[in-house]
Amino acid sequence: MGLFNFFNKEKKETLDQGLSKTKESVFSKLTRAVAGKSKVDDEVLDNLEEVLITSDVGVETTLRIIERIEKRVARDKFVNTDELNVILKDEIAALLAENNSDSPADFDAVLPKTPYVIMVVGVNGVGKTTTIGKLAYQFTKAGKKVYLGAADTFRAAAVDQLVIWGERAGVPVIKQKMGSDPASVAYDTIASAKANNADVVIIDTAGRLHNKINLMNELTKIKNVMQKIISDAPHEVLLVLDGSTGQNAFEQAKQFTKATDVTALAITKLDGTAKGGVVIGISDQFKIPVKYIGLGEGIEHLQVFDRNEFVASLFE
Repeated sequence: MGLFNFFNKEKKETLDQGLSKTKESVFSKLTRAVAGKSKVDDEVLDNLEEVLITSDVGVETTLRIIERIEKRVARDKFVNTDELNVILKDEIAALLAENNSDSPADFDAVLPKTPYVIMVVGVNGVGKTTTIGKLAYQFTKAGKKVYLGAADTFRAAAVDQLVIWGERAGVPVIKQKMGSDPASVAYDTIASAKANNADVVIIDTAGRLHNKINLMNELTKIKNVMQKIISDAPHEVLLVLDGSTGQNAFEQAKQFTKATDVTALAITKLDGTAKGGVVIGISDQFKIPVKYIGLGEGIEHLQVFDRNEFVASLFE
């Protein structure tokens, strides 16, 4: 087996293992939905609707999937229940392809700009700082020079945690004293990164959501200060969501997309939940690419999201 095939196999095993709880939940519900039925009829479709909604796919996305399956059943005249898994897989993959045309880019891909500036947003507790550490590790492993900025200056724990992750990933962390201006930290980080020919800059931000106006003003200020050094920074605004919170992740996505121009999503903690369907719903409803998924606590357990691999793993 070649090295490339070995890493692909390892990635697939991590994905399968990480989605195992969601998979078990979906399959047990699907089995009950088609029990005693030989063909896909209205009752099976009603049951399927319930399966998808209770798997945190979301009501709007579920109705879209059901509509697609109804058209397929009408076209093919007779569809037996044994085919339902394959049909579900096909239609969900097609839906995600329509809504998220970006193809996955691995960490070793050529960056569109250097230094490539990523501003990371998300509420406290979703795994934001952990995700930044894992991103730094993956980019470093791919041969890129990474700088981290600890701009969540309101929580000592956030700065300390980022420093620990920086040490694990072997990358420098730029920080200031507690309560410092977050925009000032972002400025220092980008200035240092640019002076030292870094490839990637990742800026952590405060995870408060109790006042959307303050959040919006703070994120706008950070962006404006970044642009004094790099005119088009940040190149990516990455929103981190906790997949295990199900529908609450939808609400967070709604609030943050109102507060700032989110360009990519990372969905974490999928290994500890049966709510992995949330990835499908969020990707569909917000029309923002899901770029990364978190499948475990290890530093290597962050993967670039590939919609085809994800759906295949879920419905194998």
